[in-house]
Parts: sequence; C-alpha cells; structure tokens
Amino acid sequence: MEKSEQLKKEILEKIEEYFELVHRNRKFVPGETKLNYAGRIFDAEEMKAMTDSLLDFTLTYGKNCVKFEKEFAKFVGTKFSVLTNSGSSANLLAVSSLKSYKLEKPLKDGDEVITPACTFPTTLNPIIQNNLTPVLLDVELGTYNMDLSLLDKALSDKTRAVMIPHTLGNPNDMNKIMDFVKKHGLYLIEDTCDALDSKYDGKNMGTFGDLATVSFFPAHHMTMGEGGAILINNALLKTIVRSIRDWGRACWCDPGKSNTCRQRFEYEISGRKYDHKYMYDHIGYNLKPLDIQAAMGLVQLEKLPEFTRKRKQNFAKLYEFFKEYEKWFILPRAVDKADPSWFAFVLTAKDNAPFTKQELVNHLEEHKIETRPLFAGNILEHPGYKNTKFEHRIVGEIKNSDKILKDTFFVGVYPGIDDKRMNFMVKTFNEFLKK
Repeated sequence: MEKSEQLKKEILEKIEEYFELVHRNRKFVPGETKLNYAGRIFDAEEMKAMTDSLLDFTLTYGKNCVKFEKEFAKFVGTKFSVLTNSGSSANLLAVSSLKSYKLEKPLKDGDEVITPACTFPTTLNPIIQNNLTPVLLDVELGTYNMDLSLLDKALSDKTRAVMIPHTLGNPNDMNKIMDFVKKHGLYLIEDTCDALDSKYDGKNMGTFGDLATVSFFPAHHMTMGEGGAILINNALLKTIVRSIRDWGRACWCDPGKSNTCRQRFEYEISGRKYDHKYMYDHIGYNLKPLDIQAAMGLVQLEKLPEFTRKRKQNFAKLYEFFKEYEKWFILPRAVDKADPSWFAFVLTAKDNAPFTKQELVNHLEEHKIETRPLFAGNILEHPGYKNTKFEHRIVGEIKNSDKILKDTFFVGVYPGIDDKRMNFMVKTFNEFLKK
C-alpha cells in the first residue's frame, strides 16, 4: 500500500505539472480566438480529483456521488439532492415522480401543467412524454419569465402543477407563484438549470418547489461535464425519484451496501418471497451519473461562490455599457427581491432599432464572439412541435415569445470572460452601434 500511495502521489503531482503546461494562461487574441458565451472553468484540482477517482476505478455511482448529494443539498438549502446524468434527465425524473402511485394525489394522464411557451425543449418535453397537458403562457420581455398575470386565466379543473424555469438565472416572482400554487393545491417544479446560486428574498432558487432541477453541463454555473440533480425536501419524493432513476427498483441501499432495511429477502411478489434489491416499484430508467463526475463536482462546488461573483461583475459591466443604447434594446431586468446569478446577458432589439438582431449577431460572430438565441423562443414554431400532435392549451397571445424568436439573443458573462475579453466585447458592440 505504501508503494501504491507513493505512486498515486507522483501521478497527481504530474497532473499539476501537465495543467500548468497545457491549460494555464491560454492566449487570447482579439478577433482571432473565439470568445465563448460559456465554458468550464477549472484548474489542476478538478483534474486531480477525477484522476484519483479513476485510480480507485469505482466507475459508476459511488462514494463521491453520495458525498456530493449531501454537500450540494446543504449548499442550496434543501433536505435532499439526487444526482443524475443531465439536467434534462433531472426534468424527466421530476415530472415522472409526480405520477407515482405512492403519492396521495399523483398526477394522472391528461392533467394540466402550466409552463411558459418560451422555453428549453427539455422543460416542456417531460410534460408531453408523461401524457400530461402543457398549458402554455407567454413570457415578459425583460425578465423573460412566465407572465404571472395570466395564471388565473390558465387555471382549470384539470390544473395540477406549475413548471417554471428561472430564465437565464433570473428568478421568477416567487411570492406570486407560491401564493398561486398554495391557494389551488398545485405541485411546483422549479427548473433551476440556469439559475444555480440565484436567490429570491435571500433564499436560493430550487428551495421553493416540491422539486427543483439543476444542470451541470459545461455551459452552466458549475460543471461535471454532463450531469444534473433534483433538489427535494420531501423524503417520499426523494425515494420515488431515486427509484425511477435506478431502473425503477424498490431498493434504497447506497452503492456497495445491501439489506439496509434488514428484511431484504422478506418482501413478497404474488405471495412469494423475493429479493428486495430486484423488486421494481416504478417503470424507470438508468439515469445515474458516474462517480468521476461527482469527484469533479465536489471541487467545483467549493468554487461556486467565486464563479457567481464574477458572473455578476461581468453582467454589471455590460449593463452599464448598454444603458447608452437603451433606446434600441430591451435590457434585462430582475423583479423586486430577486438576486440573479446571471447565466448570460440577454438583449432584445426594439422595433425602432436601425438594425436587425441578425445584423448585429453577424457582426459579433465575424469577430469570433459567440452568441445564442434565447432557447427556442416560441417553441411551438419549431418543426418538432409543429409536426407532432400533442394535447396542449395556449392562454392568450404568445406575441412576446414570437418576438423573442425573431429579435432576442445573448452573449456570455461566465467567469472565463476576463477584463481583456470583456473590453474586446464592449469595443466590438460599440463599433457596430456607433454606425
């Protein structure tokens, strides 16, 4: 063991050397090096943690995953978190869990779920995939969150849940949403994939709903490569989510353990004794993460507060610059009590702007500054949804979502945008707008 530990130490020291040689201080040449809208921020510590996990060769869900779930829930402020292989899988697990027969009032086929029309596909898709009916509402320009003035109009005798993304890290007005769901006895799912470490009235997003989802894709606030999590306060919901994630099985033992319930072989199926580790409570999937991902996540989680500080700093710099051009743009805004950790800086060209969104985007991209549209805009306009029949309702007009499809885009504020990159971005915007 002494020799193996010494060898491991040497390997990890070599990783530090490799990081310094290959990854540290990558050169940025304005106009030549791509200025990404997002990306992973890491150093040798993540690489060492992942290599240490690889040398142990646990591979699948293991001790790092168990530790991360506890640390992550503690950081955000929920009782539990359940790791999964992506934020999209987290959304699927969250919605699917609410149909479990183990709940006192599970969702049934045809029940309605209120959600915005301007959204990311995997916020909407689990509603459709679970044979539920999405009720689509327009969003507000500026906040880009669901127009809460439409909630009462959206309500019907089939309404059972609300699923809200906090768009680009911008919290919804949680006082209004919580009043609505409590008054009508509805489930609430928060899609917090873009809003990790954002707060409303001092509380982290992801702590308000029955379930909340998080993504650890490299573009997000912290990363495991791929990866996601579901945040939960209810012990029964945690058990259901874990079951559906783990093939639907009934067993709740941690990895490498057996007979936690002390009656593993006493359960029955059709009057016969059966091994509880191989009993199945739900029709589930295998959506577990790898232990090497959680090893990286534990290091990233320690850095998250600093990541948040830099995001806010970059957002503030861009906002200060664009105040000069507010006559041509709808600038991003947050509601009272919201403290966003912005995922990006979003702009919508006003109707009176002397240029089109696409002309500005082309200028930025020609100078190697990455842009992205605001997700799908009005998602119903996309081929997959126009050419697929699924039950849904639209409440009022969704003209803002249509405008977003046409006139909205965003650029990055992630921590990898240092002063040199930020100054170049502002300069490039200014060159176009001064014309």
